[in-house]
Amino acid sequence: MPTHIAYRNTHRLPAHAPNCSSKLSIAQNAIDISRREQYNGHSTQYIENFGGPLRAAIYARISTTDQHIDSQLYDLRELARQRGFEVQQEYQDVGISGRKARRPGLDTLMADARQKKFSVVLVAAFDRVARSTRHFLQVVDELDSLGVVFLSRRENIDTSGPMGRLFVTLIGSIAELEADLIRERVLAGMRRAKLDGVRIGRAPMIVDRAAIVRDRLSGMTLTTVSKKWGVSRSLVCKLVNRASAGDKGSMLPQPQVVDLAQSSPAAAGW
Repeated sequence: MPTHIAYRNTHRLPAHAPNCSSKLSIAQNAIDISRREQYNGHSTQYIENFGGPLRAAIYARISTTDQHIDSQLYDLRELARQRGFEVQQEYQDVGISGRKARRPGLDTLMADARQKKFSVVLVAAFDRVARSTRHFLQVVDELDSLGVVFLSRRENIDTSGPMGRLFVTLIGSIAELEADLIRERVLAGMRRAKLDGVRIGRAPMIVDRAAIVRDRLSGMTLTTVSKKWGVSRSLVCKLVNRASAGDKGSMLPQPQVVDLAQSSPAAAGW
């Protein structure tokens, strides 16, 4: 079975072409020329191997409800018609910022992509998918691993051919550079904070661990002990388990009462 099919008989041969009604090879070349003109140089792998058009999904997003999402949908539907795609589903996110990685429409799109419900994703622009370079790369990389072509109307770039894969590689390099720059800025800020005497990380919890263990072993409930000392129930259990295992760091010796009036300074430990 051929890997591509001819389109409807709307492709006319060039005016300078000879009489080739009986020459299949020349007619096929003319169809290929017309197809390349229609698709602006995109390869014929947009046609399913089983003789039908590719199934496409449309994704549109607007940040505020004052905007109109219909303009994006109209342009993407027209793009799908020009490319010969069969639109299976339209996914929308209305009033949601592109900085948010979790969006109902985008999450549903990725879930359907994992189920192989379509082969092409059409978007109006890159920033409709994500404002963050890292998040955009994650979406494009997952779609590419699933065999789904990503096509942007404004940038006129898709990931079906070598140039598309080169584009993904460049975006990956930019994302890696962005992550490295952020890391360097964070480390520089931490070094400056340490020089200023600021403690880095979570402050240590100053509690009487031995008293917590004693209260628990005396019969107090976990909830009562945790509320009394302002700690979590899990920490109470952890301290009791360590004390039972012989960890002296969590169980201190019982305090001793010393009568300073009847003892010498040496006996009192001065």
